[in-house]
Amino acid sequence: MADKQHLYLVDGSAYIFRAYHRLPPLTNPAGTPVGAVYGYTTMLWKLADDLDKADGPTHLAVILDKGSTSFRNALYDQYKANRPPPPEDLVPQFPLIRDATRAFSLPCIEEDDLEADDLIASYAKAATRRGWDVTIVSSDKDMMQLIGQCAEDDLEPGVETGGCIDMLDTMKNARIGRDEVIEKFGVPPELVGDVLALMGDSVDNIPGIFGVGPKTASKLIQEYGSLAAALDAAPQMKKSKLQERLIEGRAMAELSRVLVELKSDCELPIALDDMKLDGVPAEPLSAFLAEHGFTSLLKRLDAGKGSPDRPTQLNPAKPQTAGAAASPAGNRQPLPELPAVDRSAYECVTTLERLEQWIDRAFAARLVAIDTETSSLDAMRAELAGISLALGPNDACYIPLGHGGSDMFAERPQQVDRQAAYDALRPLLTSDAVLKVGQNIKYDLNILTRCAGIDVAPIDDTMIVSFALDAGRSLDGIGAGGIGGGHGMDELSQRHLGHATLAFKDICGTGKKAIPFGEVPLDRATEYAAEDADVTWRLYKTLKPRLAEEGGTRVYERVDRPLIPVVAAMERHGIKVDRAALAKLSKEFARETARIEREVWDCCGVEFTIGSPKQLGDVLFDRMGYKGGRKGKSGQYSTDQAILEGLAAQGAEVATKVLEWRQLTKLKSTYTDALQAAINPETGRVHTSYSLVGAQTGRLSSTDPNLQNIPIRTEIGRQIREAFVAEPGNVLLAADYSQIELRLAAHMADVPQLKEAFAAGEDIHARTAQEMFGTVDRETRARAKTVNFAILYGISRWGLAGRLGIEADEAQAIIDTYFQRFPGIQAYIHTTLERVRERGYSETLFGRKTWFPRIRSGNQAERQGSERAAINAPIQGTSADIIKRAMARMMPALEDAGLGHVRMLLQVHDELVFELPEGDVGRASPVIERVMAEAALPAVALDVPLGIEIGHGTNWGAAH
Repeated sequence: MADKQHLYLVDGSAYIFRAYHRLPPLTNPAGTPVGAVYGYTTMLWKLADDLDKADGPTHLAVILDKGSTSFRNALYDQYKANRPPPPEDLVPQFPLIRDATRAFSLPCIEEDDLEADDLIASYAKAATRRGWDVTIVSSDKDMMQLIGQCAEDDLEPGVETGGCIDMLDTMKNARIGRDEVIEKFGVPPELVGDVLALMGDSVDNIPGIFGVGPKTASKLIQEYGSLAAALDAAPQMKKSKLQERLIEGRAMAELSRVLVELKSDCELPIALDDMKLDGVPAEPLSAFLAEHGFTSLLKRLDAGKGSPDRPTQLNPAKPQTAGAAASPAGNRQPLPELPAVDRSAYECVTTLERLEQWIDRAFAARLVAIDTETSSLDAMRAELAGISLALGPNDACYIPLGHGGSDMFAERPQQVDRQAAYDALRPLLTSDAVLKVGQNIKYDLNILTRCAGIDVAPIDDTMIVSFALDAGRSLDGIGAGGIGGGHGMDELSQRHLGHATLAFKDICGTGKKAIPFGEVPLDRATEYAAEDADVTWRLYKTLKPRLAEEGGTRVYERVDRPLIPVVAAMERHGIKVDRAALAKLSKEFARETARIEREVWDCCGVEFTIGSPKQLGDVLFDRMGYKGGRKGKSGQYSTDQAILEGLAAQGAEVATKVLEWRQLTKLKSTYTDALQAAINPETGRVHTSYSLVGAQTGRLSSTDPNLQNIPIRTEIGRQIREAFVAEPGNVLLAADYSQIELRLAAHMADVPQLKEAFAAGEDIHARTAQEMFGTVDRETRARAKTVNFAILYGISRWGLAGRLGIEADEAQAIIDTYFQRFPGIQAYIHTTLERVRERGYSETLFGRKTWFPRIRSGNQAERQGSERAAINAPIQGTSADIIKRAMARMMPALEDAGLGHVRMLLQVHDELVFELPEGDVGRASPVIERVMAEAALPAVALDVPLGIEIGHGTNWGAAH
């Protein structure tokens, strides 16, 4: 350890909530929730290990919040009033987290009426007066008031130079000093409190001054030097909204300044000397890990015993190969027996000789993790910069192929000739004897096929394995955007390996200063690229054994994995769009939106920006006086779709027109304009990107461009589809599953009337109308159709009332009648919910699990939302599984029929779109229909036939 004392103060409260949201709901052998405890334990383990390697702390303590209130609540009773209570499954974990801290033989400090921030500030100031340096392990912006401060006054006797304070953000693996604070806030740390007081904080419910955001607050403090000076200057400022807000909000700003001030003179419940870090003894840590079933961590602890060159026992000796596979409780202990990531161990391969040696070793290993580095996320336009391989933990390399400056005179570093590398790698990447593993390997397949002419096989994908195991399980992944949707490499590495990967922006920069990956120096490029392959290899060894242990093998092997190369080929094929037709539609939409805009103004008697929610809300509710307006935290009225639809139902013509205006502007920007920009200049076609993990239930989703939201049964939607065209001499063929979810509901809920109707080819909505209302006409059929689909989504009486335009009691009577006529549906709903509450997940007919961690939530909205999704997930998920099976079988069936030239281009909802010569429609149609109709077999034999509707034409619209 260094001679100078260095105290690390860990903001334990932040660790707790990070751990809770980053890991699935886990239980210990006694059935107590321990997901947050496990995550907290691994994070604390990693922190201590990393700091030990870096020769970091001499002293360390964890600081926690003891309660939900502090002295600040006496100053302002609304302080933190907006914070919801902690999730009910987290509450019993709080005492266990304290136990976990003490199990590491670390001080765990908390005090009544004080927040962790105040204790941290007090300890930090006391330590710096001793001459100790202090690092605060946190990313809390409030703590940044302390950064860069060095004790100069009130030093303890004998101390000549005071210590200084910095911060460590472990999630970003970044040190935060004075310069970083200035970059973030625009002011030095000692003025951060003034900025916070002006801008307020919605999380802690610190009022600040309404309408003053971070940029304005920073600018004011920069200009006037302090909060007090800015407030004093307000009366002399130029008249403006800002001036009014500063004058009117002075009292709130001054109160906020007191609330954000860190209390740094608290009594210290534990002496600084008692925080000395003398290593982590095996006990009581071993007993704690054993009690809660954390067997993987227990093995790591045992492996590290007796290590002579380590002052702690958290870092085991590094084996050269992976240890045993994950335990049967793999979802409880995701960490396998692997050494810590060591980026210095990676090799940059710059000669053909070394590349061939790596290839020989890969053949011997029979498994290699691969990853590509490129110039873009668009696989159809990106240039290949390099390829990385991994054969084991820390046994990884990067093969640069396209590095060097963009300037023609820039010096290119030594690297393997591109074509020579392709020729050398082709036998490995195409060999049936070697499994190639990737993370989102679909992207790499497209890159290597397009750039190198290499068709990689056989394959496995850690992202898809994770999805087959844990769809919906990770709360931070629900609804998440991006490629991984909660199953991306960074998330999986943090969750299962406890390792924070290098961020792309840290390698290439951001904004105007960003550089292409091909211009990154080879040493940094190797660390980043080889780490991706290394982490992929580790994730494979962690996750793949769980498939068999947790019942995920069937859906992964029979549904998901076979689909990866199929979808990759569809993306490469793309589809042709008629640029002229799109341009014409854009002009028509622009004229139409302008017309509707004028009509809206006429209705309101004033011109305003319709696209501004604030202006629209003010006009609707203040100027025109419509009822039902509600303001959010920002102080402006909500004008979302539900609000506007409610106004329209009340007869507000303007709301109907605004909804129409919004739809047109969205379709114009999303499709008619965006599709023109998306046309690939090399192929002349649009290449959407499909995500196999984008929807919890297993449905494919598309992005760049998104083709899922084109209106299906409207004239505008038809016009947009008509712009998707076949090449000359070809046609587009659309094959659509007819009412597949209703058919599956009839089978899964065992509803005799519906099964009979489908078997006889009847109109199912007419049959439902007859059963429900005793008569069939346009109105009763329309109602029956709404009810058929709404019930499967677990709709409430109020939801159905809104859809049908009736009173809630009448809607409830319809629901009751539906369940009386079709008791199997009610039994299915009841049974499904009971199973999900018991097991935590729903299951499709093919074994796909969708997890619902909030199914027992104390929050009514969360619980009911989970219940509605749980009712539909087995049906929608089974539908998704069936169409995926059809897609995977389609091309082999067409090839067997001598139709290998037929191309499958799109999958949208329950529909497949193909391109083929017009003369082959007669031969291809029955093959396509048969494959789709028999897709569930032999795994699942349905009691109802799967109906397929097929049409064709020169464009997508005509094919319907």
